Amino acid sequence: MSSKYFSSHSNNISAPAATRVRRPSRKAIACIAAIGLLLGAAIAIATNVPAISQSTDEDGQIAKSLATMLYAGRLVISRNQDRINDPNISDKGLDAKMVLAESVKIYRDVTKIDPLSIDPKTRPGKLIRLQMDSIAEVMDVHQQTLNRQGVGFKGFIPALFGRLVNEAFGRRAAGIAEMKVTAPPLFIRNVRARPDQWETEVINGKLLSPGWLKNQPFAAVTQTKGKTAYRTAVPEYYSSSCLSCHGSPKGEIDLTGFPKDGASEGDLGGVISITLYH
Repeated sequence: MSSKYFSSHSNNISAPAATRVRRPSRKAIACIAAIGLLLGAAIAIATNVPAISQSTDEDGQIAKSLATMLYAGRLVISRNQDRINDPNISDKGLDAKMVLAESVKIYRDVTKIDPLSIDPKTRPGKLIRLQMDSIAEVMDVHQQTLNRQGVGFKGFIPALFGRLVNEAFGRRAAGIAEMKVTAPPLFIRNVRARPDQWETEVINGKLLSPGWLKNQPFAAVTQTKGKTAYRTAVPEYYSSSCLSCHGSPKGEIDLTGFPKDGASEGDLGGVISITLYH
C-alpha cells in the first residue's frame, strides 16, 4: 500500500477498558473464533446481494463490496484472538497496516478484485476507501488496549471491532452511506445495534419467514431519513461453536458478561444492514 490511510481520520473513539484479567477458556475462544465461521456464509452472500433494477446495479455492487470488507476485517480479528488475549505479549503486531493488509488480502481472495484498483474518483472506490480508513482508525485507537501486558481477555472481539468500524464509516460517509450489524431483538446485546423499523420489518417478515431461502439477502429502494435509499439486509447464522456463548442454558452468564441467548445452530444471529443514499 502506498500510504497508511486513504483520507483524513480522527481518533475520537474511546478504547474500551479490559474486562477480564484471566484468559478465556478454549470453549469461549471457540465461540469468539466461530464468528469467523458464522460469517463464512457472508462470502457467498456478499457475491449475491440483489439489485432491484438496472438503475440500482451499482448500489448492489457497492453493497457486496462493503459487506465483504466488513467480513474480511472481522475474520482477521477472529483469527488473532489467541494473540490479542495473550497477557505475555506486549506488541501484538496488529497495527492498522497489518490488519488492513490482511483484510485486503481476504477481500481479494473472495472477490478476485483488488479494492485498491477501484477508481477512488468513483462512488464504489470512494466508499471502499472510507471503509478501509475506518478499519485503520479502529486499530490505531485501540493499540494500548491490544498491547496491554498482564491482561488476558480484552473484550476486543469481532463484534466490537465491526461495530466500531461501522460507526467510524458512518462518520466518514455521512449522508452517503451507513452500515450496521443488527439482529433479531432477542439476540441484541448492545442498544446501538437495535434494528430500526425497516430492519425489523425485513427480519420478521422476510429473513425469519419459514419460506425464506437461507443466506439470501433482501434489498429494496425505500425512503429513509427523508431521502431515497437502497437498503440491503444480509443474514448471518449461528454455527455450533457459537452456542457456547449464545446457546443454552438460556440466562447463564457467558465470558463476556452477557446472559446466554438460548439460541440454536442455524438461527438467524445477525444481519448486516447497508444503506446507500441516492
